[in-house]
Amino acid sequence: MNSADLGRRVGVPSTALFTDQYELTMVQAALKAGTAGRRSVFEAFTRRLPEGRRYGVVAGTGRVLDAVENFHFDDEMLGFLRDQAIVDGPTLDYLADYRFGGDIWGYPEGEVYFPGSPILRVEGSFAECVLLETVILSILNHDSAIAAAASRMSAAAGGRGLIEMGARRTHELSAVASARAAYIGGFDTTSDLAAGFRYNIPTVGTSAHAFTLLHDTERDAFRAQVDSLGRGTTLLVDTYDVTEAVRMAVEIAGPELGAVRIDSGDLLLVAHRVRQQLDELGAAETKIVVTSDLDEYAIASLAAAPVDAYGVGTQLVTGSGHPTCSMVYKLVARAGSGDPADELRPVAKKSMGAKSSKGGRKWAARRLDEEGVAEAEVIGTGPVPEELAGRQLLVELVRGGEVVAREPLDAARARHVAARAGLPLSAMQLSRGEAVIPTEYV
Repeated sequence: MNSADLGRRVGVPSTALFTDQYELTMVQAALKAGTAGRRSVFEAFTRRLPEGRRYGVVAGTGRVLDAVENFHFDDEMLGFLRDQAIVDGPTLDYLADYRFGGDIWGYPEGEVYFPGSPILRVEGSFAECVLLETVILSILNHDSAIAAAASRMSAAAGGRGLIEMGARRTHELSAVASARAAYIGGFDTTSDLAAGFRYNIPTVGTSAHAFTLLHDTERDAFRAQVDSLGRGTTLLVDTYDVTEAVRMAVEIAGPELGAVRIDSGDLLLVAHRVRQQLDELGAAETKIVVTSDLDEYAIASLAAAPVDAYGVGTQLVTGSGHPTCSMVYKLVARAGSGDPADELRPVAKKSMGAKSSKGGRKWAARRLDEEGVAEAEVIGTGPVPEELAGRQLLVELVRGGEVVAREPLDAARARHVAARAGLPLSAMQLSRGEAVIPTEYV
């Protein structure tokens, strides 16, 4: 991977207070105990996929790298921590000089993952690594959930266009992150201009029902839009009568009309009728775009409809029922002292139930069958088997506190296409099931 910029970093603020208070109080206690400097390894992973999902999608890595670079405490933040008596003086001194100086390895953005996959591995002193927990999980849990939903919708769309249009259905900053993650997962465009500006994602948009209602007649609205935006625009045809609106749209714009958008009704039936009408009117090249609370199941149900593109909002930006990936960030190895040469020792939570974890600094590789299709996610802590050496998944992201793996967003998008294509065909099924390949520990 190269050093190409992920996007415009416009007015990027410090991310240091995007954290839970207990990260700071742990640092305070560790500083007092003399254990804060112990070399440590943390890993981000999920114990299980969201119910019914067959694979996960890594997204947000580029945003994590930005967050790590911008994780520092300015005077105003330190004053807040002091005034609120959140941490003591020695801890404030430590935070004042904080810059992450460790190493980070992880699955590259756009790759798929499975239960137990060490999606991100953070190495450094205990104090510098533990401070990053909350912001890393916040980004990865959100963005990977959106990318997974987008991937399922992309598979259901079967190559037809996908428009991300969920900005009005989520927090304004989440909307930008959602558009980015959706683009990685297979969406083609976004309606959110901030996402287009920051990440160079293609943007689209024409008009809403309000524009039609503003004018005295639907004809006046169509004429105003075509005069302003050209014949290639997309006209919204379901404000009143769809059949009359389509006739009028072609009359005004001619056969060069770019597209019509349908936002209500029985989309399967209406799309067939509109396609027939457009063809009869000589507008055979005019596209049909459908919207209206779509998810992957609705998209799949329209596979037989003459639809050219889908616009998805609410279901996409909420992860289509799974708005988080349940990723956790756990200490898996640490030194017995502050000596940098001290050997790392595996550590793990051993509580009863599903919350136990596996200790040790891990590698991961994907084993393929004779046809080159993934058959297992193999995770280990010892030497990598020779046959898997060329299939390792983790790549270096940060070395000595310096980001070494920036890449264009299109690289992550292309990687996801390749990663998904390497999975068994059953991964594309929308029916509920277990992870499409097992996780094996060696």
